[in-house]
Amino acid sequence: MIQRIDHIAIAVRDYNKAYRFFSELLGAIPGSSSRDDRMKYVWQNMSLGDLSRLELLTPTGAGSFLDGFLEKKEGGVHHITMQTPDIQKAAAALDRNGIPYFGYHEYGTLWKELFIHPKDAFGVLIQIAEFNADDWLAPGVRMPVGKKFTIRREARGYALSFAHPGGGTMTMSMTDEDLKDFHKEIEAVMH
Repeated sequence: MIQRIDHIAIAVRDYNKAYRFFSELLGAIPGSSSRDDRMKYVWQNMSLGDLSRLELLTPTGAGSFLDGFLEKKEGGVHHITMQTPDIQKAAAALDRNGIPYFGYHEYGTLWKELFIHPKDAFGVLIQIAEFNADDWLAPGVRMPVGKKFTIRREARGYALSFAHPGGGTMTMSMTDEDLKDFHKEIEAVMH
């Protein structure tokens, strides 16, 4: 039902301060972002390293759905987003097991979601969503369309990057010896 954890959403009062903290201090790379005037908030996806992601959420005015959450704190983990290949099957599995959910929405083929309330998920708000993770990442942290891997020469060897099924890439450094051994393994498998 669940492929992986996609990201952790962090609600913050001071967006600029949080953005600087995660991007300038910790090196997070901004991806997609948007403003929701109906729910009065802004969200910003960010990538940390190869496969770690977070989402900043901040209210844009009074009456935001984040008001209660941020009432007595500067920020905190708001929810965890888990990716599923099929939101309908995920909802059916929840129904079969008597686990209530809410907030089911479909935004075309781009994003389909539902939420499990913290009281039904051990104190954690869980968002289950069906989507293509690369659609939400900055171009610099995803593999070019149609590519499954890249290799580049570095000062001390090579960097091999592989497309990850959950979006983004996984990169590993290899020495000349590592690469020769890798090549031998590939040759052995192919024959």
